[in-house]
Amino acid sequence: MRTFANLDELAAAKGEHLGFGPWHEVTQQEIDLFADATGDHQWIHVDLEKAARGPFGAPVAHGYLTLSLIPLLVRDIYTVQGLTMGVNYGLNKVRFPTPVKVGSRIRAGAELFEITDVAQGKQAVVKVVVEIDGEPKPACVAETVVLLVP
Repeated sequence: MRTFANLDELAAAKGEHLGFGPWHEVTQQEIDLFADATGDHQWIHVDLEKAARGPFGAPVAHGYLTLSLIPLLVRDIYTVQGLTMGVNYGLNKVRFPTPVKVGSRIRAGAELFEITDVAQGKQAVVKVVVEIDGEPKPACVAETVVLLVP
């Protein structure tokens, strides 16, 4: 875990890779719960037998499930002390180069891509790359935008 004493110290790290989080196994239970929450019950996600015969050879996580795991995957990479709150402000760019098969282990790497002053504090753009253990291409590449309020 990389710890920044304040927002100025974080800003000084612009352009730096901040590290990697721990591995997380994507389970069928997570996929099923996400399908229930979103109403997306496409067979490639939830029909184990049909998905095993499908193009990926196993059920795969929804791309948006992978995206929604970013807060979990990033939380152990860095922290900024002295914040009142950090607010998800959105995303600039998102891509899903490789599907995440059930049982795969994923982790995130984070790079502080941009940081700017705003009225409430600072706005950070953090490029997050979600890797799949043993796969050459990432599962997700996203530019996350976070409002950091001291």
